[in-house]
Amino acid sequence: MENNIPKTDSRRDFLRKLTSGGAVAASGMALYSMTSCKNKSEEKSTLLTTDGKLVEVSDSEIQALEERSVSPAEARQGIPGKKFVMVVDLAKCSNAKKCVEACDKHHNLTPDRPYIKVLKMQDNEKSSPYWMPKKCFQCDNPPCVKVCPVGATYKRTDGIVLIDNERCIGCRFCMAACPYSARVFNWGTPPDEDSDITYSPETSVPSQVGTVGKCDFCPDMLRLNKLPHCVTSCPNGVIYFGDEIDDTVSNGEETVRLSTLLKDRAGYRYLEELGTKPRVYYLAPVDRLFPFENDVDNLDGS
Repeated sequence: MENNIPKTDSRRDFLRKLTSGGAVAASGMALYSMTSCKNKSEEKSTLLTTDGKLVEVSDSEIQALEERSVSPAEARQGIPGKKFVMVVDLAKCSNAKKCVEACDKHHNLTPDRPYIKVLKMQDNEKSSPYWMPKKCFQCDNPPCVKVCPVGATYKRTDGIVLIDNERCIGCRFCMAACPYSARVFNWGTPPDEDSDITYSPETSVPSQVGTVGKCDFCPDMLRLNKLPHCVTSCPNGVIYFGDEIDDTVSNGEETVRLSTLLKDRAGYRYLEELGTKPRVYYLAPVDRLFPFENDVDNLDGS
């Protein structure tokens, strides 16, 4: 087997091809294969290339590829053949806020500007209150994109709306246009910000003072065929995420058909009457798994 493994030059050429701009469309699948084949107990891993050749790559190089930031130009192109969608099951939410913690950690956010808020909701005075996680709705008809004067906010082919903070001028027109109040303003730099990180709209780090930020569906994770951090961190399986084209969504524990889930559970979109066409659906808070308990530290749930 060792005789069939290319030497260093071939390995470097293989890595160069993976990280080149022309390989962006296939990078997600390539990185997924690398991740699944990676053996952490070894210093090197043998990988199969797309043309059927074996290459020996060090685990450190694999990790470097996994952590590679996508450039602003690449980030404007959606992941081919995908149309991402999210479903939130309100019957399962207990206000654990693990989704908020994971999102804050991944995007290096301070507590005063979270991308996810868990709101206390009550439909009428006779009904029981419930918890509602709220984030950017990644609208198919996004008002924020229409009002941005510099093209900093844009809609991708895979359904995700992103912000390029290197273009953003901080006018906050998008914040005024968003009917969901899903955006936050970066008033300052987080105390532990790493300035050596290469900026990418797909990670939103390092943050840019005087610009706008929001939930981004974690496209850096999606390129690795992994679920967003809010999905995997939730202990109750509240958030489902997947591809509308494949008609499948998963909460990390179970994978179900999107169309069946929405039909059987009467899925709806928040403030859909505004014509924004959100890509986030909610399932009604019926047959709740947890009794409602107020957050003693933050009664409004924000």
